[in-house]
Amino acid sequence: MASEMMEALMELCQEKHIDELYLLDRLEQSLAKSYADVLHLPFGARVTIDRTTGNVYVYELVPKEESYDPETDEYTEFDEVDVTPADTSRIAAQHAKMEIRDIVRNAARAQIYEEFSQRIGDIITGTVLQSTPDFTIIKIREGVEAELPHFDLRRHPEERNERPAGERYAHNQRLRAIIIDVRDPNTVQPAVRGERQRPPIVVSRTDPNLIRRLFELEVPEVYDGVVEIHSIARDPGIRSKVAVSSNDPHLDPVGACVGPKGSRVRTVVSELRGERVDVVPWSDDPARCVANALSPARVTRVIIQPSENSDDPHDRGHATVIVPDDQLSLAIGKEGQNARLAARLTGMHIDIKNESLAASIMSELPTAAEEDEPEADGEQHRCEFVGENGVRCRNMARPGSRYCGIHEKVMNAEITDDPDSLI
Repeated sequence: MASEMMEALMELCQEKHIDELYLLDRLEQSLAKSYADVLHLPFGARVTIDRTTGNVYVYELVPKEESYDPETDEYTEFDEVDVTPADTSRIAAQHAKMEIRDIVRNAARAQIYEEFSQRIGDIITGTVLQSTPDFTIIKIREGVEAELPHFDLRRHPEERNERPAGERYAHNQRLRAIIIDVRDPNTVQPAVRGERQRPPIVVSRTDPNLIRRLFELEVPEVYDGVVEIHSIARDPGIRSKVAVSSNDPHLDPVGACVGPKGSRVRTVVSELRGERVDVVPWSDDPARCVANALSPARVTRVIIQPSENSDDPHDRGHATVIVPDDQLSLAIGKEGQNARLAARLTGMHIDIKNESLAASIMSELPTAAEEDEPEADGEQHRCEFVGENGVRCRNMARPGSRYCGIHEKVMNAEITDDPDSLI
């Protein structure tokens, strides 16, 4: 029987990739503590397991008088006396069961951590195993589970909420999510009250990179790098904006992401449970980029003021946007959502005004006739460009020029006014 137990242990070690010596050493330490309590051994015991037969031997530790240390009040050397009881196999089997279960669980968590800690940011597909008020357990594959937390942050401010508002999950439902964290098994993780130990993998359905990964799956041009996703702004479960550009001048990046009759973006929207996804073209010109980000609203003009804090890469400056009167509510969006997403997408502070308000403000400024004569060459003065509505440009002219950098190009090229221009 003992030899059969050893064979079973060896097979288990090979199957679960556990070190055989480590497993036997853990069993010996656990049995030593148990036999010291069962046999009432005051100085403890040492247990050895025969690696071939599986027989268990128990030795009582008897201290040597000459090894007594009065400073520590302890003995440093012991004699070993064989006190192996007749029923060692029964006690050994009970402890082996508990130790093996614990070792296998820890080994599995260590393997999961080693594999998935390198996959943070990747998308996974799984099925819902269990849903609780605080989190959902997702089965990735046999023996590997992930946690989708959706805690009430008012009661658990130290936890996370990675579920879009309004989403509910049914048992065995297929779900896609993105890995955002993998807990280290060597650190103690607090268990949720009333629940078993939580899986080490943490996934999210609210992370903006989930949209990036979904487009990589659905759009070959994005996966190959021909179409590049520059920025993503998202209100999870409600609306998202994605700014894209193409490295191929003959390829429309928006059309590639939308697909024939909207088939590609429709698949992404379906996976996001109806979340609206706006795909807009990216531009290196900040004014054009802001105008595109405010789509579907039409923009009349964008005035860019560079950021005073050049060290902050997320602050690209301030943009004042002028839109037609009938486009103001569309540009701002419901509860300011369209403007808020556009600001996140571009990294700029956006101030939206309608044409009537802008004309009223500009009319209160001094006109060209009321202003002093321009300063001498080399000194700064206002741009002399006057628009069709009679409002003069508020920008400062470039040194040695009558116009600012924007209108100087227009005047030199003698380009006629374009109603769709941002200027």
